[in-house]
Amino acid sequence: MNANLASAGLHLRRYRGEGGRAGVAAYADLPDGLAVEFGDGHVYLYNYDCPGRFHVEHMKALAGEGARLSTYISRHVGKRYAARLR
Repeated sequence: MNANLASAGLHLRRYRGEGGRAGVAAYADLPDGLAVEFGDGHVYLYNYDCPGRFHVEHMKALAGEGARLSTYISRHVGKRYAARLR
């Protein structure tokens, strides 16, 4: 994990994904958001401000299940993220 992310208190957990084909590599569940690392190494922050509580809570549930998170983001959230962290 990137030292900058660790110093920000983000401890990314490996995303299980379905059969190793997941677009998501890792994630960090935060009190009011979710940080997602994609297969290309970019890490994005999604929070209650952007894209909103409904989407974030749904994304957290999918992350915990290890299924369909990348698909959900591409279909329902798109580029609505709070920040690009890396």
